[in-house]
Amino acid sequence: MSMLTVRRGVSVSPDPGQAVQEVYRAIHQAGACLVILFVSSKYDLNAIGSALQGVFRCPVIGCTTAGEITSNAGYVEGTLVGVSLDSPQLFAHPKLISPLTSFGLPQGEDLARELRSELKLGSDFDPRNMFSLLLVDGLSMLEEQAVATLHEALSGLPLFGGSAGDDLSFKETHVLFEGRFHTNAAVLTLFETSLPFVLFQTQHFEPTETRLVITASDCATRTVTEINGGPAAAEYAKAVGLEIAGLNSQIFAAHPVMLQIGGEYYVRSIQKMNPDGSLTFFCAIDDGLVLRVGRGKELVESLGETLARLRRQLPTLKLILGCDCILRRLELQQKSLTEAAGQVLKGVDFVGFSTYGEQVNGIHVNQTLTGIALGE
Repeated sequence: MSMLTVRRGVSVSPDPGQAVQEVYRAIHQAGACLVILFVSSKYDLNAIGSALQGVFRCPVIGCTTAGEITSNAGYVEGTLVGVSLDSPQLFAHPKLISPLTSFGLPQGEDLARELRSELKLGSDFDPRNMFSLLLVDGLSMLEEQAVATLHEALSGLPLFGGSAGDDLSFKETHVLFEGRFHTNAAVLTLFETSLPFVLFQTQHFEPTETRLVITASDCATRTVTEINGGPAAAEYAKAVGLEIAGLNSQIFAAHPVMLQIGGEYYVRSIQKMNPDGSLTFFCAIDDGLVLRVGRGKELVESLGETLARLRRQLPTLKLILGCDCILRRLELQQKSLTEAAGQVLKGVDFVGFSTYGEQVNGIHVNQTLTGIALGE
């Protein structure tokens, strides 16, 4: 008897009602404890919400995306992707955090108390049999505050997650909770399980010796106006050996900057260049930070190595739930490697989405794949 049943589904139908029904038929399980949906922002979200009413009997969470990912379909766009989980050894506790703008440690501690009262496998948080998933409004610019608060309130439980996207429109991103799409919000789901699991993160960049010092920035908008004492875009372009006119999202994906935290280097990606020559980042940024230009390794090879490692760690692997940065997808597209990456994913049961940022434990990062591997 299987101790974990995972069902995955994807609909390419542009009709919201039909898409929901197709995914429902693919993933319905009478005993499911949770359904997770990754929803293209190209859908009419109100129509998706209406179509979900009364369909699933278990809690449904999710978010809008900058693209969807499955091991069957590969890297797709404009689709509805879903996964359901059914196991007598898995319990899910989804919670809506809204509004994010007023979510601080007092609210985090209230949330932690509420979760403690619902625990099935113990009376307190235990990293040996608990982990959490955080889906957050990707344009809130509050990911750092949310993930740091939750890391503290949940006593450092393993946490992974992704920032919702809107297919590179950068207008409005949503999280899904109880059939409604929310902005200025996040959905935290605490999982309890006696099943084996591995929290993971992978990036394919390493720091070079080229240093960039942030000398003028606006933390509230994640905008940098000066690097090394000069105009931000011009200084960045010089550092990567290009003219400022050549800067675009593909260049930012290929040449991110990296910040050292606790002895490890994490990617801090640039979202866009602004008309005034400033740069807006996907992550929090501040005056005085010393960054290094990142140098990439082969993305597809790195992905394959990560998946092989997870299979070795979990011989009974049943699902990888992943949050993958949009800039990784853009790099695959630029290098015509999307199909090759999709072929690598065919070797595992993978479901995920392209994000506007990733969360791992207490840190918000970019150009990273973070997730959970579940076995039985």
